[in-house]
Amino acid sequence: MSAEAVSVKFQGLAALSDVNLTVLRGEVVGLIGPNGAGKTTLVNCLTGFQRPTTGRVIVAREDTAGWAPPRFRKAGVARTFQAGRLFRDMTVAENVEVTGVGLGLDRKTAHAQAMVMLDWLGIADKADRTAGTLAYTDERRVGIARALVIPPAFVLMDEPAAGMSDAEGEELISLVTSIPGKFGCGVLIIEHNMRVIMNVSTRLYVLDGGRILAGGTPAEVQANPAVISAYLGADI
Repeated sequence: MSAEAVSVKFQGLAALSDVNLTVLRGEVVGLIGPNGAGKTTLVNCLTGFQRPTTGRVIVAREDTAGWAPPRFRKAGVARTFQAGRLFRDMTVAENVEVTGVGLGLDRKTAHAQAMVMLDWLGIADKADRTAGTLAYTDERRVGIARALVIPPAFVLMDEPAAGMSDAEGEELISLVTSIPGKFGCGVLIIEHNMRVIMNVSTRLYVLDGGRILAGGTPAEVQANPAVISAYLGADI
């Protein structure tokens, strides 16, 4: 999937300007930048929650102009959210099942798939708990389970490590790096935790002020003079 010269303006203010980005199946691509850089706006464009003002988003060689979010998901583009967006009065298992049913599985198959995903994420013991009683980090795990319950071609993850301890961050590194091999998909991950993002990413893009400032391997990005100049002494 790719963004081609994507720009987004809100009441004349540019949130994104001429952004080009590509994610291939089998790789983990990191997206970093300060708060307000446009990272979530870009993910919203890549998943149908925001229409570009100009430019286009390509999925499976198709121009997605006019697509609503459900069509992106059926085309194999899944995502997680900064806020879990769980159905808080439903059980953990039901929260995952509902995605499977929405994508065409019968209830029995959706439940079986949900339990497989919850077991893989280490939270199968919480399947019958009401989602509203979960710890914040477990809400993130349920969001990942929903995104992967029917393996997508691409999964976009918005700050999955937020609020996690160092030990939980290490577990997330192992989990995210295993996704392309296990599910055959590409991953785009937004993350402020530099230890996590540098360890999981095959490639990185740096977004600053709505524009791509730099791109390359983690080592190349860390050594890029523009990145050093823009973020010297800052936590990106």
